[in-house]
Formats: sequence, C-alpha cells, structure tokens
Amino acid sequence: MIGKLDDYLRFNEAALSLRSQRQELLASNIANADTPNYKARDIDFSSALQGALASGGQAGGAMSATSDKHFAGAAADGKTLADGTPVLYRTITQGAVDGNTVEMDTERTQFADNGLRYEAGITMLNHQIRDLITAIQSGS
Repeated sequence: MIGKLDDYLRFNEAALSLRSQRQELLASNIANADTPNYKARDIDFSSALQGALASGGQAGGAMSATSDKHFAGAAADGKTLADGTPVLYRTITQGAVDGNTVEMDTERTQFADNGLRYEAGITMLNHQIRDLITAIQSGS
C-alpha cells in the first residue's frame, strides 16, 4: 500500500525538489550579479526530472542540454546539486568586461517562472492529497 502511495506522489515530489534546488541556483546567480568572473548557473529541468523519475523518484541521473542556446555544457568542475543533478553554465549572450555572465533580466524572468511553477506544483500536490483523503473517507 505504501509503495502505491509513493508511486502516486512521486512525480510531484521529484518536481518540487528540483524546482526548490533550481530556485536556489537562480537566487545565487542574482546575488552574484556584480561578482567578477562569476558564471551564471542553472539546470536543465526537464532532463533532470526525467532522470529523477527514471531513477525511482530521486532527482538526478543522466542529463544533457536540450538546446545549444540554453547551456554551454556541463560545469567544467563537475559540480552537481545535492541530489546528483549536474549544474550547467548558461551560454553568454552579452559578455561583460569583468567576465560575469549573469544577465539580470534573464535571471529575474527564470526566477519568477520557476517560482510560479513551484506554486503550481504545490497546488497539484494538495489536490492529490485531498483526493486520497476523500477516497479513504468514502471507503470506510
């Protein structure tokens, strides 16, 4: 029974975990906007989620960039998030003299988008739990 509940909630659990970690990366990018030689970082969310679901719900797994425009490639130092998801560098669209690759408009947009998607995930999880409670109460 517990295994079935885990399977039922696995997608939203993995998605919310990745969204939370991505939000931390984006906040770090914004905080380091004026740091010389700081390289903006992000994850490829859809690939990370596919890897998390393939590995049984734990975020991480194999990952590749989905577009040359999104990421330059895996981090050269092999950094990963706590769950094993590779952290990638953003492709530079407008270089800075100090070597910083953070573009505030991009970061703010990504931060807001990710936050909204996180809230939507919470709403979906609440609906799933409410449906489970309804099913349990109607069965007794």
